Amino acid sequence: MYAIEVVNLEKKFGKDVAVKEISFNVKKGEIFAFLGPNGAGKSTTINMLTTLLRPSSGFAKISGYNVLKEPKKVRKAIGIVFQDSTLDNQLTAYENLYIHGKIYGYGGELLKNRINELLDFVELLEVKDKVVKNFSGGMIRRLEIARSLIHEPDILFLDEPTIGLDPQTRAHIWDYIQKMKDKKNMTIFLTTHYMEEAELLSNRIAIIDHGKIIAEGTVNELKKIVGNDLVYVKFEKIPKEVIYKNYSLIDDGIVSICTENADLEIPKIFEFAMKNNLKILEISYKKPNLNDVFIKLTGREIRGEKENSKVNIRPMMMGRRGF
Repeated sequence: MYAIEVVNLEKKFGKDVAVKEISFNVKKGEIFAFLGPNGAGKSTTINMLTTLLRPSSGFAKISGYNVLKEPKKVRKAIGIVFQDSTLDNQLTAYENLYIHGKIYGYGGELLKNRINELLDFVELLEVKDKVVKNFSGGMIRRLEIARSLIHEPDILFLDEPTIGLDPQTRAHIWDYIQKMKDKKNMTIFLTTHYMEEAELLSNRIAIIDHGKIIAEGTVNELKKIVGNDLVYVKFEKIPKEVIYKNYSLIDDGIVSICTENADLEIPKIFEFAMKNNLKILEISYKKPNLNDVFIKLTGREIRGEKENSKVNIRPMMMGRRGF
């Protein structure tokens, strides 16, 4: 049995289709990433999987429970860290976790010990009695991770967990995510538009764009869509009738060329330029990354997309909300 099973899941808002019949499975104990630009359908998908948004069609199972027919069982099986903070910033770190634990039926010494254990795990035990409004962005994110784990969920959902954080804090959060997976063999479903985040953390990745999954696989499997090496050439002027093999035109008139071996291909590119009276302004090469995969599949870069979210559901407590 898969930890997450999704079949033809779709969400419409009037005539607009935010998520278009997506299907995928997530194995137990793996980190699975949804990678795509803002407005691609990542948060809409995560809201459906966590019972906060009713699908228009299709179905999903979480830990074997149907999200439509068994929402209460789904909520008990999952933890979630939303893109926007849902902590009460007038309460202390300890109080935020205490309230969340009580909602899930914990109490007494068991809850106290659980809170202290989690605060120690995210390195916030020394500030447990400090009011959250005085916390940094990174501290807030760590506290939200601790809160999501208080009922020991089977599956953890992380919606853009490091958005808005500085690089050092992001790396710190990545460390906690990896520790959770290693320590508890926890299944983690991660949405992100950071390529480095998806590549570093994930066992498998689904690339989503305009509500559709356009590619799925391991990092290496996805990179094979592009090829082994990428050569970038900036010409002074590129006549439309002149075409080089395996090339794609990207921003600022730069051409990217897929090749098995950049060292052998670059001399051929210079020969091609001379033969066609083309002036090369710049040339460089690198191994492909996930942004190159996205360019190959869509014709544009994954970054630079404008926010286009159609739904923004941020309940204060999971235990109090249904459909």
